[in-house]
Amino acid sequence: MPLVIGERRRELHVRLADGPGDIAAAQALRFRIFHDEMGAQLGAEAVAAQRDVDRYDAVCDHLLVEDHAFETPRVVGTYRLLRQTVAEGIGGFYSGSEFDIAPLLANSVQQGHSLLELGRSCVEPEYRDSGTIQLLWRGIAEYVSAHKIGYMFGCASFFGTDAEAHAEALTYLYHHHLAPAHLRSTARDRERVEMERLPIGGYDRRLAMRALPPLIKAYLRVGAFVGDGAWLDRDFNTIDVFMVMPVEAITGRYAERFSVRSAA
Repeated sequence: MPLVIGERRRELHVRLADGPGDIAAAQALRFRIFHDEMGAQLGAEAVAAQRDVDRYDAVCDHLLVEDHAFETPRVVGTYRLLRQTVAEGIGGFYSGSEFDIAPLLANSVQQGHSLLELGRSCVEPEYRDSGTIQLLWRGIAEYVSAHKIGYMFGCASFFGTDAEAHAEALTYLYHHHLAPAHLRSTARDRERVEMERLPIGGYDRRLAMRALPPLIKAYLRVGAFVGDGAWLDRDFNTIDVFMVMPVEAITGRYAERFSVRSAA
């Protein structure tokens, strides 16, 4: 059934992009959010085209949430999905430029698990609610099951490049959600930001949790861990943390809610 928000009906559907037009719509949404809203520096070509484009777009799958209440369905949310077999064919994962993910790759080989990188997530401001997020997660869940994924990972961001403004939240993540050694990525030195900025007991844990960006909170709720160190992304005006989610660790409650089935 269509949803009614304010005075306007919404009818949301989730699917994978099917062709260049769908990918262009996702890129245009990303441009509006990353460039117009968040102040990312995307370059002259991106500004001219009004689209966020990079070399990974052509090989990734793109998950779309569309509002079919419009005469022409409107893309209002997106995720970019990069499978391990595809990444190996183009020289590695996007996250590898910011983080050393060697332990995660080695564990994948040892355990026989396939990896999935989640990236370029964004949602139109008026659609940032549980309904849209649940649809994105359901789409990811079906994708994970279809491709027998053992671990999902990717970067999630704090807005701005002032690490001290996020000192409590970054410290909280380091103290309470650091990945075990066999899954732990490490931020590369060039733009590394230390996460443990305050001592244990030197911050209010509840306030720190409250200060976490919504996407990071969502990842933690499904059992995610963080890497060691964050990355200062000056082009995107963010501080990135590495998140890794073992599919088998997602709790029963969320497995049922999002149709997640273990790929282990």
